Amino acid sequence: MDIKQDEVTTLHELCVDKEKLLKTVSDATVERPASVIMPMLYSEIKNHALVNIVKGLNKCTYLKEVVIPLAAKNEREFKQVKRFFRDLKIPKLIMWCNGPKVEKLLTELKSDGLNLLKYHGKGRDVWLAMGIVSINSYAIALHDADIIHYDEMIPTKLLYPIVEPELDFKFNKGYYARVNLEKKILYGRVFRLFLHPLLRAFIDNIGYESDFVRFLRSFRYPISGEFALTSDLARDVDLPGDWGIEIGIMAEMYRNVALKNICQTDLGFYEHKHQIVGAADKGLTKMTGDILKTLLRVLIEEGNLQISKERLIALRVLYVKYARECIRKYHADAHFNNLRYDRHIEESMVEKFSQQIMNAGTSYMRKPVGTRIPDWLRTLSARRKIREQLLDIVIEDNK
Repeated sequence: MDIKQDEVTTLHELCVDKEKLLKTVSDATVERPASVIMPMLYSEIKNHALVNIVKGLNKCTYLKEVVIPLAAKNEREFKQVKRFFRDLKIPKLIMWCNGPKVEKLLTELKSDGLNLLKYHGKGRDVWLAMGIVSINSYAIALHDADIIHYDEMIPTKLLYPIVEPELDFKFNKGYYARVNLEKKILYGRVFRLFLHPLLRAFIDNIGYESDFVRFLRSFRYPISGEFALTSDLARDVDLPGDWGIEIGIMAEMYRNVALKNICQTDLGFYEHKHQIVGAADKGLTKMTGDILKTLLRVLIEEGNLQISKERLIALRVLYVKYARECIRKYHADAHFNNLRYDRHIEESMVEKFSQQIMNAGTSYMRKPVGTRIPDWLRTLSARRKIREQLLDIVIEDNK
């Protein structure tokens, strides 16, 4: 626990009065309506975490709505998810993002010059949900559907700095300790073993710390899936359609929001579902590749970075150096806290992640553009009432 303030304003969990915080948010949302977006896969209805999330959301009576962008294979799965959320008392909309009606609307949009059918995954699902939520809400919180230790304070803490009239924040990033205290295991592997040492490697590789790298390094957990923002920002973000979404969001905030209007908030300890390490096309390894591609794109756009095979090789060597330093440090921290820590497993992950620097970097050089979903402002210029059309489809599907 600390009270350190860096470049980004940090709201620490010190002696928060939960009841007062809930009341403040509830009062503020009368004038500044707030909603939650919770993207999910069909398979997540089998997780106990979702039952607890529903209980927590039901205590957030101040919410205007909860929108759940869903990836489902067929109508049977979609109907099962709708039945599952019958216990959610907050107004809700289950959005079948790859359903026939949404796909038909996106096919029509293609004739207007925007091809959104080529994007798949969490990024597109979140983008679709932001379109309809931004119609009637001032503030939007987003979190995943796999948080095991969930309570009503997670959306409340995320939304508080956005809706509280005495503050002036437009974007709030959640951070938390990725530690399972029961099993005594340290998680947060993609951040600890990939992004953090990779950003340090970029500094050496480029020869200086670019503004965007410094911006990312100012956050405790820049790839957390929990954040909140104002609806005008939600309409003005280009999102990657893959696992690079979190870095993509950070890049958009870096471009569009003054640093004084950005904060991060301590969400405490909690558990997520943990991905398999996987290979180049799945799991954490795929995630690292998607993150790298997004980073390369932003660094090229913002800092005129030149990418070559030789630079990727150098970046990989530097990354491994700093990742091993991280392993040494986390081993000491785990030892001090009596946590289980397997250095061999961690080293093996670093080897897999380092290969992605070459794989994903080479892939990016072959196709450096066309990876981002256009923002809603451009989409609205192509078809003025597209959000309302999308909302009508979702409402009809939820009857």
